[in-house]
Amino acid sequence: MMDNRSRREAPEAVDTHGYYKAEIEVTHGFGLHARPSVIFTRLAKSFPCSVEIEVNDSHVWLNGKSIVKIMGAKIRRGSMLKIRARGLRAAEAIHALKALVERDFDEAKKHGRSA
Repeated sequence: MMDNRSRREAPEAVDTHGYYKAEIEVTHGFGLHARPSVIFTRLAKSFPCSVEIEVNDSHVWLNGKSIVKIMGAKIRRGSMLKIRARGLRAAEAIHALKALVERDFDEAKKHGRSA
């Protein structure tokens, strides 16, 4: 059985549709409330590829560039996120978004707290 850390290794193409994927647990204290949702979607929009997320194995993929979809998902601390991307710079997008979630959306830096 894999632990969360082993599932968060470098992304790789895992399906015949050319998606790059990563899975990560949300550890931010409040989950993806307004500010982290904006930070996530802003970063996703900086890549030309498609970006989608699935929350807690819901089998529903949401547009990762849509603040309405991300906030509407009510993603809480402890939620498991699957992120997938396809197209130009997809692997780079997955790596950057996964790292952002791992850093708790850089909120500690913004509020003068150390991680």
